[in-house]
Amino acid sequence: MRSFQPAAIDGSETRQITRKLRGNQVTFTGVDYLLTFAMPNFYFHVTTTYAILRHNGLEIGKGDFLGLG
Repeated sequence: MRSFQPAAIDGSETRQITRKLRGNQVTFTGVDYLLTFAMPNFYFHVTTTYAILRHNGLEIGKGDFLGLG
């Protein structure tokens, strides 16, 4: 993190990102990739992990996710 330079991501919201999804090439702008692919994918996996942990007996709740627990 100390070596991070803000200039490295300047303009990344308009940069094109191409991914192969289900055998098809899909192109996003940086902001579209973040908002319509990366973040939903992240929250899907967080939610699934939460459900698996709860199913296996771990007593966690919304407060743990929000940092209140």
